[in-house]
Amino acid sequence: MEEIRVSPDYNWFRSTVPLKRIIVDDDDSKVWSLYDAGPKSIRCPIIFLPPVSGTAEVFFQQVLALSGWGYRVISLQYPVYWDLLEFCDGFRKLLDHLQLDKVHLFGASLGGFLAQKFAEVTHKSPRVHSLILCNSFSDTSIFNQTWTANSFWLMPAFMLKKIVLGNFAKGPVDPKMADAIDFMVDRLESLNQSELASRLTLNCQNSYVEPHKIKDIAVTIMDVFDQSALSHEAKEEMYKLYPNARRAHLKTGGNFPYLCRSAEVNLYIQIHLRQFHGTRYAAISPEMVSAEELELFFPQLKTD
Repeated sequence: MEEIRVSPDYNWFRSTVPLKRIIVDDDDSKVWSLYDAGPKSIRCPIIFLPPVSGTAEVFFQQVLALSGWGYRVISLQYPVYWDLLEFCDGFRKLLDHLQLDKVHLFGASLGGFLAQKFAEVTHKSPRVHSLILCNSFSDTSIFNQTWTANSFWLMPAFMLKKIVLGNFAKGPVDPKMADAIDFMVDRLESLNQSELASRLTLNCQNSYVEPHKIKDIAVTIMDVFDQSALSHEAKEEMYKLYPNARRAHLKTGGNFPYLCRSAEVNLYIQIHLRQFHGTRYAAISPEMVSAEELELFFPQLKTD
């Protein structure tokens, strides 16, 4: 099928938003790949972190729509890191390189777990202003693979891909979801053995989020009511962990709602980011926010 790969939107994205490659570690094999769209004057953009199978392209519909509305959006792909602290250190260096003090993070599945861990690790000198966690988790033990996490680096790429594909939806799905799965399979094929092995290692090595360290961060939990790789128990655990979080539920969308239900996802992202309009942590250019909207959300800013 591969409808997404040949769609006008995807081709427009590939032709208009340049892919940047940045090295921030001493090891020059560690290359961050990212798309940065929207006004560069914004110092607190929203950054998208992909799941195990994803690349920076999987959020192209968010990049196009949100930057078109005046938001600064960065979608990235991480280099090979085998350890969570190593990842957090690399990500901190990337934000320093981009001269970004604080950011909003949207993380899907593993991306959401990494976003939470980064917020936790940097809590004494906060770099994360808010979190949107899509089909994500807070404890790697839910995958029952902590004992194999140390052996992923030995496995050939085809075995690693088989492990990842095992979590993709089975059975009949609607055409948009089928297209999303096809696109993610294509993205998975583009990852090499060490990229996949390192991501699965981060996804499964024994670790959990310490919520008391990030309790002051605004959180939206986004999940789907239909079949996804996340168990009901894992979702409930997230709700317990963040009792004050906003909830963004999609009736359907499977593992990749940002691809097959992009309009709904983009609306929820806007609702989440709206609470920061008119502040120094706004992810949107001020001239793109209407006076009525500012007055509605920030009546204290009203001028006579």
